[in-house]
Amino acid sequence: MTDQTHTIDIGWNFDNSYSELPDLMYTKQDPAPVRAPQIIAFNVPLAEALGLNIEALQSDEGAAVFAGNEIPPGALPLAQAYAGHQFGHFTMLGDGRAILLGEQITPQGKRVDIQLKGAGRTPYSRGGDGRAAIGPMLREYIISESMHALGIPTTRSLAVVATGQPVTRERDLPGAILTRVASSHLRVGTFQYARGAGTTEDLRILADYTLQRHYPDADRGTDGNRYLVLLQEVIKRQADLIAKWQLVGFVHGVMNTDNMTLSGESIDYGPCAFMDTFNPSTVFSSIDSQGRYAYSNQPYIAAWNLARLAEALLPLIHEDEDEAIKLAEDALASFTELYYNHWLAGMRAKLGIFHEEEQDEALIKSLLGMMQKHGADYTNTFRALTLNQPEIAALSGTTEFDSWYTQWQERLGRQEESETESRELMRSSNPAVIPRNHRVEEALEAAEQQGDFSVMERLLSVLANPYAYSPEQEEYAAVPPESPRPYRTYCGT
Repeated sequence: MTDQTHTIDIGWNFDNSYSELPDLMYTKQDPAPVRAPQIIAFNVPLAEALGLNIEALQSDEGAAVFAGNEIPPGALPLAQAYAGHQFGHFTMLGDGRAILLGEQITPQGKRVDIQLKGAGRTPYSRGGDGRAAIGPMLREYIISESMHALGIPTTRSLAVVATGQPVTRERDLPGAILTRVASSHLRVGTFQYARGAGTTEDLRILADYTLQRHYPDADRGTDGNRYLVLLQEVIKRQADLIAKWQLVGFVHGVMNTDNMTLSGESIDYGPCAFMDTFNPSTVFSSIDSQGRYAYSNQPYIAAWNLARLAEALLPLIHEDEDEAIKLAEDALASFTELYYNHWLAGMRAKLGIFHEEEQDEALIKSLLGMMQKHGADYTNTFRALTLNQPEIAALSGTTEFDSWYTQWQERLGRQEESETESRELMRSSNPAVIPRNHRVEEALEAAEQQGDFSVMERLLSVLANPYAYSPEQEEYAAVPPESPRPYRTYCGT
């Protein structure tokens, strides 16, 4: 497939630095054309931020690019190689259905990956068809854009196109391709692959590339040990990211090492979902029968994944293996405290608390314990407190909640900031709405079965400013109807 003549300047400004890495890190691969591409979701604000021509992208020409039928000028399509521990088991992987078109350089000089997900078979497909169904691609669009609106680092979604041809899973489903935007697609699994399949020099080239792309100031730290700094900086970003997940009740569902980025962005929204009733053991993934990736386990799994990154980096951290292990272990030991401090600070903010007191931890854990005991909705409990309407919380009327509420009010009274300032802090820390699972399913069902995208568009509009506390968000804050079966999600292969 070759570049075609363009009558309109869409605004593509591609570079292809990833293709300069050692050959083992990727395979040049064009997307497989599809029959009848049609844009069904398009992210105008993101397109503008990328410096793209909105009108041109919404044309047939834009649909052709988003479908992989046309390669934009300057792009150099490739599939990335990587490995990963999937549910604890190491596997050689790679982009089995994704094609990196290249890196768009934005008007602000930022470099971001433009990737087509569901764009056909690659050498890493392992028997798969390389395609994707419309439901999982729209799910990723909804959840990733919701995460962005919540202020959580994430890959983003530029567009979804229907392909006009079915994909076969348990039954035939309408096919689709997602255009994903990421700071990069460098993963812990990328380093595991380089360590296992390449030379130490290949690993060094990859690490230098990652440092240049995400941590350009690394040479300033730790006596010039830039590879130790790389590990430390990834640990810091992941500690902050996982705390943000926990604070909004987000369950990723498949925290394999190939789904942990070096940039600190959330990636891959397959079996993910947001918790309704507060329960630390919440699992949504249909295949996570042991609860490895349950809500409460996410910080521990993050630490485990980071240890796998450290193992891959050992030859670069120090030439003496014992010294390298010691330095890596010291770095890894910081994760728990970093994560917990982020989480504790975030919980204080959710309760309108500006400064630290020793009793805060007990106050927070007491509330969470009551929420679990009484089956309270996680988001709506904090929403009720933010609105100063404790009577609408599921805990209302219990003696223990009344006692807790009194302690909380006394705690707020001991700080210099006013009640108004506390409420403002709470409003900026507690979303009024999240992408409720039943609302997401409602939108996906309308799109898949009726070709009706208005349900999704309205949902996206409501979720675009989750801290607004606007009247139109009221109905979307409602908890789902009771169901005899737990909500389950699937990997969307």
